[in-house]
Amino acid sequence: MNRSTTTPRSAARSLGLSLVAAASLAAFSSTAFAQEKVLRIAMTAADIPRTLGQPDQGFEGNRFTGIPMYDALTHWDLSKFDGPSVLIPGLATSWAVDDKDKTKWVFKLRPGVKFHDGSDLTADAIVWNVQKVLDKDAVHFDASQVGVTASRMPTLRTARKIDNLTVELTTSEPDAFLPLNLTNLFIASPAHWQKKFDAAPGATPADKAKAAWTAFAADASGSGPFKMARFMPRERLEVVANKAYWDPKRTPKIDRVVMLPMPEANARTAALLSGQVDWIEAPSPDAIPQIRQRGFKIESNAQPHVWPWQLSFAEGSPWLDKRVRHAANLCVDREGLKTLLGGMMAVPKGTVPPGHPWWGNPKFDIKYDVKAAQTLMAQAGHSAAKPLKVKVQISASGSGQMQPLPMNEFVQQSLKACYFDVEFDVIEWNTLFTNWRKGAKDPSANGSHATNVSYAAMDPFFAMVRFTSTKTFPPTSNNWGYFGNDEFDKLIADARTTFDDKKRDEALAKLHARIVEEAPFVWIAHDVGPRAMSAKVKNFVQPRSWFVDLAPVTMD
Repeated sequence: MNRSTTTPRSAARSLGLSLVAAASLAAFSSTAFAQEKVLRIAMTAADIPRTLGQPDQGFEGNRFTGIPMYDALTHWDLSKFDGPSVLIPGLATSWAVDDKDKTKWVFKLRPGVKFHDGSDLTADAIVWNVQKVLDKDAVHFDASQVGVTASRMPTLRTARKIDNLTVELTTSEPDAFLPLNLTNLFIASPAHWQKKFDAAPGATPADKAKAAWTAFAADASGSGPFKMARFMPRERLEVVANKAYWDPKRTPKIDRVVMLPMPEANARTAALLSGQVDWIEAPSPDAIPQIRQRGFKIESNAQPHVWPWQLSFAEGSPWLDKRVRHAANLCVDREGLKTLLGGMMAVPKGTVPPGHPWWGNPKFDIKYDVKAAQTLMAQAGHSAAKPLKVKVQISASGSGQMQPLPMNEFVQQSLKACYFDVEFDVIEWNTLFTNWRKGAKDPSANGSHATNVSYAAMDPFFAMVRFTSTKTFPPTSNNWGYFGNDEFDKLIADARTTFDDKKRDEALAKLHARIVEEAPFVWIAHDVGPRAMSAKVKNFVQPRSWFVDLAPVTMD
């Protein structure tokens, strides 16, 4: 595999930190945890996702520091394994768009909710949390939280208190997707932050605010089912049960959860087999038979999570020719890749599978057909003697990235048969994720023609809109490749301004069909979220979602 950026030192450092963390956990757990029911999890992230309210590290941050410690106005239902996760009330008990002005939404809040510091969660807190990422004049505005928030809800503009338990949110245009997007706005305690601000050093309010957010991250306060107990950057996060949580169904059954960053799959597997952890994300495929033989469980489920190459449409990109894009999609041996992964993937036909309400029957059929791919490449002027050079920016690990190095190497070899000469630029996961919003034209792309960032596809904006709208070009959202035109903007507007569910699905099906036909991605795999865990772990539900709920889990 060709790599224009090598990372052995950083990989060794990450592995070293992971092993040190695991060793210190083993020593620590024998004493402090003796009387507690403790769940120990090894994440794929190289660092603890940010804890101050808006996590980083992709959606692994939402999974392990967002959803456990915080609430949002709307939540995903993560309680079922045999159906898609759907939107349910969170801090908001109900919501509705204004009949006359479709840019205004009214959310009714749940009464009696308290933050971990004991302060009340009211409409003022919702307004404050919108301001933290959208109002640059607010004292508590935090630019570091904007990137992982605004790109996920780009039409949200303002929040206004109507009364203590009612808030009005305003969007820049009619947006039927807003309630779905709001699952990503985690509500932090304004009162707790204010205490940090009052005690913070700094010559200016901006200096004090920055220091206050740093202090808040080390001693966070949300309203979620778990409370922060111990935080050691790059080593461990410990959260304990919030026994006063407002939802009895999600009041934790275990006392403590310990989360460790372990970006290297073999290190995670070793930690599980040696008893240092109880649960690991994305086990090494080669180790799955051994893991099962040793009595551990492998959990997986089909989920709306896409593992692609997202292609550049910038001037000079080799992907501007649709024949080349189609050829790449026809040249990946996905069944062979599935075998490599021990069966732990699903073969994609697009962003959503056939039978999905958004499928739309695209005219281009994504399949494995080397001869057809070679014919298209020959028509485009390429051959074995004159291969097409493409450069792809990838990571060595990361949230939802499955097994990125062996998977990309496999795709590299597949495409070689169809006259592609693939080079990789391997960088750290969180840097790759940050670069995703900077775009293919930014120096951070390092001349790459594609980026390999996996993405969740559980709502229309995340699945399709942010990759195909001219309004989501960098740095607004994740249209890294600058794909889009008037046709796609019209299809998106038709779906976004349709508030009837069935009609909106019909509009989204038209959009999905055109996306597959134009192929701004090479669709390589759908993740099934494999994780391995001890037989001691009980009552875990693996939903058809990128997210999981730790609250119902018990430990023998």
